[in-house]
Amino acid sequence: MNTKLYSTTVVHERFSEFKNKFKYSVLSMCIDYDELIALTKKIKIFSYNKFNIFSYNDNDHGYRDGRSLREFVESHLVKNNFFYKDLNIQIICFPRIFGYVFNPLSVIYCYNKSNLVAVFYEVKNTSNEQHTYFFASNEKKNIIEYQHQCDKNFYVSPFIGMKALYKFRNQLPQDKISINIDLFDEKNQKILTASQYGKKISLNSFTLLRQLISSPLITIKIIVGILYEAFFIFLKGGKYYKKKKKMIDTISFEGEL
Repeated sequence: MNTKLYSTTVVHERFSEFKNKFKYSVLSMCIDYDELIALTKKIKIFSYNKFNIFSYNDNDHGYRDGRSLREFVESHLVKNNFFYKDLNIQIICFPRIFGYVFNPLSVIYCYNKSNLVAVFYEVKNTSNEQHTYFFASNEKKNIIEYQHQCDKNFYVSPFIGMKALYKFRNQLPQDKISINIDLFDEKNQKILTASQYGKKISLNSFTLLRQLISSPLITIKIIVGILYEAFFIFLKGGKYYKKKKKMIDTISFEGEL
């Protein structure tokens, strides 16, 4: 199967205006979207759009209203004049555990006849708002690590302003994964780095259950870590940027892959 399981470490490090760092270990899945039905047959404790110990649900990604991830991806590619006949979609994300998950970042890879043609960075904040940045190209490239950048246009941390620039370094998921996002302010000063890296491990029920036993509250741990970082910065006197509630999910095409 193309679907893979990774043992990963997620790191958030802030450099300005206050230094702070936290990291946590977590299992991540790189799910081949076309294999979801087969995956539920192979792994009894994993389900698609149903409650189980581990699961993937279409309500967590893309349109987040039950429509498929494929419909979301293909619709936005077509809107931006990208057309592919044999599109394979893979998504790196945390699975639901007992029906609950929080994915600060999910990365969607789109392949046309094994060639990478688009990447969607799906970002969520703790208010359950979502924005997706995506890059696409009709040009065939034979590289393993992609680098691209775009302006920030989604409120994530209350202590970081909107005038900022993201720089991405993304190594295609194979035996290892490495995703790094640096954020720079309008003076080109690095504000923070968010990264996820790890290696492929066996995809089976035993591995998943071992993760559940060792870290049963991993999703809560992720949210607590984010809130702790915010509280730490607040105590240090960090500047607070107020936001308006985001009523709908948004998406932006950011240029060539």
